[in-house]
Amino acid sequence: MAKKTYENPFAKMFEAMPVDMEIFNTAFRNTAELGEKFSRLAVEAAERNIEISNKWTKETLEKLADVAKVKEEPTEYAKALTDFASASAETASENVAALAEVAKKVQMDTVELILAAGKEAQAEATEVVKKATTEATNAVKKATAKAA
Repeated sequence: MAKKTYENPFAKMFEAMPVDMEIFNTAFRNTAELGEKFSRLAVEAAERNIEISNKWTKETLEKLADVAKVKEEPTEYAKALTDFASASAETASENVAALAEVAKKVQMDTVELILAAGKEAQAEATEVVKKATTEATNAVKKATAKAA
Protein backbone atom coordinates (compact mmCIF):
# COMPACT_ATOMS: atom_id res chain seq x y z
CA MET A 1 0.00 0.00 0.00
CA ALA A 2 1.37 3.44 -0.95
CA LYS A 3 1.97 5.92 1.79
CA LYS A 4 0.09 9.22 1.45
CA THR A 5 2.12 12.37 1.88
CA TYR A 6 0.68 15.73 2.69
CA GLU A 7 2.10 18.65 0.75
CA ASN A 8 1.90 21.99 2.45
CA PRO A 9 0.60 24.58 -0.06
CA PHE A 10 2.08 27.44 2.01
CA ALA A 11 5.54 25.86 1.89
CA LYS A 12 5.25 25.60 -1.88
CA MET A 13 4.09 29.19 -2.10
CA PHE A 14 7.08 30.50 -0.10
CA GLU A 15 9.50 28.36 -2.11
CA ALA A 16 8.14 29.94 -5.26
CA MET A 17 8.74 33.46 -3.90
CA PRO A 18 12.21 34.63 -4.83
CA VAL A 19 14.34 36.73 -2.48
CA ASP A 20 15.96 39.61 -4.28
CA MET A 21 19.34 40.27 -2.67
CA GLU A 22 19.77 43.36 -4.86
CA ILE A 23 17.47 45.20 -2.45
CA PHE A 24 19.90 44.60 0.41
CA ASN A 25 22.89 45.52 -1.74
CA THR A 26 21.20 48.74 -2.85
CA ALA A 27 20.30 49.65 0.74
CA PHE A 28 23.88 49.06 1.88
CA ARG A 29 25.29 51.08 -1.03
CA ASN A 30 22.88 53.97 -0.37
CA THR A 31 23.76 53.99 3.32
CA ALA A 32 27.48 54.02 2.50
CA GLU A 33 27.01 56.87 0.01
CA LEU A 34 25.07 58.90 2.58
CA GLY A 35 27.80 58.26 5.14
CA GLU A 36 30.39 59.45 2.65
CA LYS A 37 28.45 62.67 2.04
CA PHE A 38 28.14 63.34 5.78
CA SER A 39 31.85 62.62 6.24
CA ARG A 40 32.74 64.97 3.41
CA LEU A 41 30.70 67.72 5.06
CA ALA A 42 32.45 67.16 8.38
CA VAL A 43 35.93 67.11 6.83
CA GLU A 44 35.29 70.27 4.80
CA ALA A 45 34.01 72.06 7.91
CA ALA A 46 37.02 70.92 9.91
CA GLU A 47 39.39 72.13 7.17
CA ARG A 48 37.68 75.52 7.06
CA ASN A 49 37.79 75.80 10.87
CA ILE A 50 41.50 75.01 10.84
CA GLU A 51 42.10 77.72 8.22
CA ILE A 52 40.24 80.27 10.35
CA SER A 53 42.05 79.21 13.52
CA ASN A 54 45.48 79.33 11.84
CA LYS A 55 44.77 82.80 10.46
CA TRP A 56 43.57 83.95 13.88
CA THR A 57 46.69 82.54 15.59
CA LYS A 58 49.04 84.20 13.07
CA GLU A 59 47.34 87.57 13.50
CA THR A 60 47.48 87.30 17.28
CA LEU A 61 51.17 86.36 17.29
CA GLU A 62 52.02 89.24 14.94
CA LYS A 63 50.22 91.69 17.24
CA LEU A 64 51.87 90.14 20.27
CA ALA A 65 55.28 90.65 18.68
CA ASP A 66 54.57 94.39 18.62
CA VAL A 67 53.79 94.29 22.34
CA ALA A 68 57.09 92.53 23.09
CA LYS A 69 59.25 95.14 21.31
CA VAL A 70 61.39 97.41 23.47
CA LYS A 71 59.81 100.81 24.09
CA GLU A 72 61.39 104.13 25.04
CA GLU A 73 58.75 105.25 27.55
CA PRO A 74 56.80 103.21 30.10
CA THR A 75 53.55 104.68 28.79
CA GLU A 76 54.28 103.14 25.39
CA TYR A 77 54.00 99.69 27.00
CA ALA A 78 50.55 100.53 28.33
CA LYS A 79 49.52 101.85 24.91
CA ALA A 80 50.87 98.73 23.18
CA LEU A 81 48.92 96.48 25.57
CA THR A 82 45.75 98.52 25.09
CA ASP A 83 46.14 98.40 21.30
CA PHE A 84 46.77 94.64 21.49
CA ALA A 85 43.69 94.07 23.64
CA SER A 86 41.38 96.08 21.38
CA ALA A 87 42.80 94.50 18.22
CA SER A 88 42.45 91.05 19.79
CA ALA A 89 38.82 91.72 20.68
CA GLU A 90 38.09 92.87 17.12
CA THR A 91 39.89 89.88 15.62
CA ALA A 92 38.08 87.53 17.99
CA SER A 93 34.65 88.80 16.97
CA GLU A 94 35.54 88.50 13.28
CA ASN A 95 36.84 84.96 13.68
CA VAL A 96 33.99 83.79 15.89
CA ALA A 97 31.59 85.11 13.23
CA ALA A 98 33.52 83.20 10.55
CA LEU A 99 33.36 80.00 12.63
CA ALA A 100 29.62 80.54 13.14
CA GLU A 101 29.17 80.86 9.36
CA VAL A 102 30.95 77.54 8.87
CA ALA A 103 28.67 75.92 11.45
CA LYS A 104 25.59 77.47 9.83
CA LYS A 105 26.61 76.19 6.39
CA VAL A 106 27.25 72.68 7.72
CA GLN A 107 23.89 72.70 9.46
CA MET A 108 22.08 73.77 6.27
CA ASP A 109 23.95 71.22 4.16
CA THR A 110 23.14 68.48 6.69
CA VAL A 111 19.44 69.30 6.61
CA GLU A 112 19.51 69.25 2.80
CA LEU A 113 21.20 65.84 2.84
CA ILE A 114 18.69 64.43 5.31
CA LEU A 115 15.73 65.73 3.28
CA ALA A 116 17.17 64.39 0.04
CA ALA A 117 17.86 61.01 1.65
CA GLY A 118 14.30 60.89 3.01
CA LYS A 119 12.81 61.60 -0.41
CA GLU A 120 15.10 59.03 -2.02
CA ALA A 121 14.26 56.41 0.61
CA GLN A 122 10.55 57.03 0.16
CA ALA A 123 10.80 56.64 -3.61
CA GLU A 124 12.86 53.45 -3.24
CA ALA A 125 10.45 52.03 -0.66
CA THR A 126 7.51 52.67 -2.97
CA GLU A 127 9.34 50.95 -5.81
CA VAL A 128 10.29 47.97 -3.63
CA VAL A 129 6.73 47.56 -2.35
CA LYS A 130 5.33 47.66 -5.88
CA LYS A 131 7.89 45.12 -7.05
CA ALA A 132 7.31 42.86 -4.04
CA THR A 133 3.54 43.04 -4.52
CA THR A 134 3.86 42.07 -8.16
CA GLU A 135 6.23 39.20 -7.37
CA ALA A 136 4.06 37.95 -4.50
CA THR A 137 0.95 38.08 -6.66
CA ASN A 138 2.70 36.15 -9.42
CA ALA A 139 4.02 33.59 -6.92
CA VAL A 140 0.56 33.09 -5.41
CA LYS A 141 -0.91 32.67 -8.89
CA LYS A 142 1.75 30.05 -9.71
CA ALA A 143 1.23 28.22 -6.46
CA THR A 144 -2.54 28.30 -6.89
CA ALA A 145 -2.25 27.04 -10.45
CA LYS A 146 0.05 24.18 -9.37
CA ALA A 147 -2.23 23.25 -6.47
CA ALA A 148 -5.31 23.15 -8.68
